[in-house]
Amino acid sequence: MDVPLRHADPSGESLSLFIRRIPASAAVARRGEVWLLSGGPGESGASLYPMIRTYQRAFPGFDLVIPDHRGTGRSSRICPVQEAPDSADGTGLAGAEWGPCIGAMYANLPRTSAFSVTEAAQDLGLLMAHADKRGTVLLYGVSYGTQLALRALQVSDLPLDGLVLDGLVPPETTETWDLSRRTALVDMVGQQSMDEGTLERYRALLMDNQATWQQDVPGGDLRRFFGALLSFPALRDRIPEIVQHLSDGDTRPLVATAEDWKVALAQLGQSGINQPALPLVMLIAASENNARPDLTLSTVNDEAKNALFVSPIPGLLAGGHVPRYPRDKWFGRSPDALPRTLVLHGTLDPNTAYAGAKEHAATLSTSGHITFSTVNRGAHLLALVAPHCFVTAVGSFVDGHAVADHCTEPAPE
Repeated sequence: MDVPLRHADPSGESLSLFIRRIPASAAVARRGEVWLLSGGPGESGASLYPMIRTYQRAFPGFDLVIPDHRGTGRSSRICPVQEAPDSADGTGLAGAEWGPCIGAMYANLPRTSAFSVTEAAQDLGLLMAHADKRGTVLLYGVSYGTQLALRALQVSDLPLDGLVLDGLVPPETTETWDLSRRTALVDMVGQQSMDEGTLERYRALLMDNQATWQQDVPGGDLRRFFGALLSFPALRDRIPEIVQHLSDGDTRPLVATAEDWKVALAQLGQSGINQPALPLVMLIAASENNARPDLTLSTVNDEAKNALFVSPIPGLLAGGHVPRYPRDKWFGRSPDALPRTLVLHGTLDPNTAYAGAKEHAATLSTSGHITFSTVNRGAHLLALVAPHCFVTAVGSFVDGHAVADHCTEPAPE
């Protein structure tokens, strides 16, 4: 069920917030509802659609309630003209739309600033005030959704019986794991995923600037392509084979993996009206998740010079192309109290650092009981990439049973 709501923001404009409800199966006794927060921050609730069956298995008997947080999906957008479904690139931005969109962001700073994490957190409090309290009420967040959930617990009195954090972001005040240092994280995870022999062969490959296989690499940059594969463990684990074959002049594993990577991306539920909201991504990243606002492209390039795996994100932060809103009093703080909380994190997560999640969980433990479950060699968005471990851990948590400290996802059949 899709329910659009209206809510006025501090700029005085009425914004539309969009939620959807997927009822629990009639074959299972109803136990309550779980609110699912997507990542990004630019991803709509529809980005969780590929995992719906996994969530239903993990939360049996629970209605799934999935909002589009402000700025995404069918909720109000930062650039309503350029991000309109009937515009040149639909809810994405065509090349000629970037200038007018960013210009509009600067021209109306009060409205732009209303798309902050705290405003989205207040939205969630408004929406969850109408939660069905006839059963258990749970909140799940992945990636940015974990940041949003924790902010919401600071600014609103959420009626929660439990919290599940999948891919916990590092502490907001981090100067080690912020977005400007994403290449360092990606490079560390990439190197941890490979044996030393493969790394040596890979270094030798990168020294060959005349190699003909470069024309078969998506985007032409093997370091960036391999960095992208880290998000998909089944594809990540092909990297040693690709490196070995490229060393022998054979591009077939590379070409096949590139095609499978495109298929994997297409299955993430981020097309049509649900394309990632890039203006929102850039705004929140610049305002709250970048510890180096004066970052330059020269610094980005210097830091990536010797990396074997790289991320495009630091380059997108360099130059300050969008306005920034000031961090508010909630930034860098923890909720005063937490419901019982489960944190799930993979040791090879290239988006939210495992060490950063452990550090954040230790801080949060002063606010309530935290259960931390590690997925060995797990990547980001465990509901997608490690469904067995995810369902097992969440199911135990929901039922009030002990959750295993570690889990290894079985190899696909």
